[in-house]
Amino acid sequence: MELIIAKFGGTSIGNGEKIRKAAQSVVNEYMKGNKVVVVVSAINKTTDDLLKIIEDSVESTVTDKQMAEILAMGEMTSVRVMSSVIESLGVKSEYIDPFNENWPVVTDTNLLEAKIDFKKSENQSQELMKILDQGIIPVVCGFLGKGPSGEITTLGRGGSDITAFLLGHCLNADEVIIVTDVNGVMSTDPNKIQDAKKLDKISVEEMRDLATHGAQVLHPHALKYKDPLIDAKIISYEKGDLSDDGTNIVGPHEGEMMKSNTLYPEPISVIAIVGEKMLKKPGLLSKVTTKLSENDINIFGISAGQNSVTTFVNKKDSMEAYHLLHELVVERNELSSLSLGKEIAMITVVSPDFIETPGIISDITDPLRNNNINIVEISSSQTAIVVFVDWEDGKKAYELVNDVLE
Repeated sequence: MELIIAKFGGTSIGNGEKIRKAAQSVVNEYMKGNKVVVVVSAINKTTDDLLKIIEDSVESTVTDKQMAEILAMGEMTSVRVMSSVIESLGVKSEYIDPFNENWPVVTDTNLLEAKIDFKKSENQSQELMKILDQGIIPVVCGFLGKGPSGEITTLGRGGSDITAFLLGHCLNADEVIIVTDVNGVMSTDPNKIQDAKKLDKISVEEMRDLATHGAQVLHPHALKYKDPLIDAKIISYEKGDLSDDGTNIVGPHEGEMMKSNTLYPEPISVIAIVGEKMLKKPGLLSKVTTKLSENDINIFGISAGQNSVTTFVNKKDSMEAYHLLHELVVERNELSSLSLGKEIAMITVVSPDFIETPGIISDITDPLRNNNINIVEISSSQTAIVVFVDWEDGKKAYELVNDVLE
């Protein structure tokens, strides 16, 4: 017997036929002897319709409390419909919304972007086990929470996926299944490239990076709640089969998804190549990187300006890299000169919270400025920031960044 958390997105329960197919897939797992907790989003476009109604009627005068309670109607309708359909198929079911005494997701008082109280949610989630032990399939509202005073809260974007991953952890489930309108994670958008292939598995880190750059399968915020010890997968609703292969989500592995600050232990050297209108020369960056990679020289960073390309390599490789790139400068008419700079330190800051933390770069750079530490270069992604400073300032900068993270 396994315990499965099955989350159905809005498109996978977008009409009566889809809801019945979803319910049947749950009942089929139940008939195999498995326990199933169902998490549902609002029926397709319900939330968008509610938001449009609010915009057209009350606009900015709606309070956060009113907004949360109105938005909750989508999920509270879904659980009632899904639970009713499951019972029509001959299996006992109970819908669980924030007004139910067995409601599992406890949050703070932030009504529209609530933070989960993990300890209270873990304790409260055990009430679902009692329901499961009675042979009943609980259907839980995704996206919603309950505040300290019993007020309805919402978890923000990706809220239903958060609910599924959270319950997977709290109930020590065997698997979390995200049912959506795609067959799994694809090598790219199949609407743009027909030869896109389904991936058998993808790491949490890869999935998060895809999501932060536009992939719509999972919201990156939800991946913070993925338990590394619990299997998870993304499947399509079309087959109506929760045992479908889909794409497995692996990890996070030890050290991933956590805040970290690392000072690279060895000095880094900067090599700058200058030339006229370099960015308009196709293949030039490839020439630079290929020249170094063919000689097993790792590039820690690269930046391009209108008339320059800067590479960052380990100091011990810097003279070899310097000579190799000089050969390239001599060969290419559009390149004029290069220089080997002084030693610098590299600090890498990683956090899954960066994507939703406005001003995080200034939070990191302001303490350096206040301590007269010059930033040679900075690069960032949705989840990582790399700062290069003078080598003699490396340790001090590392400590200041640590203070920011703490």
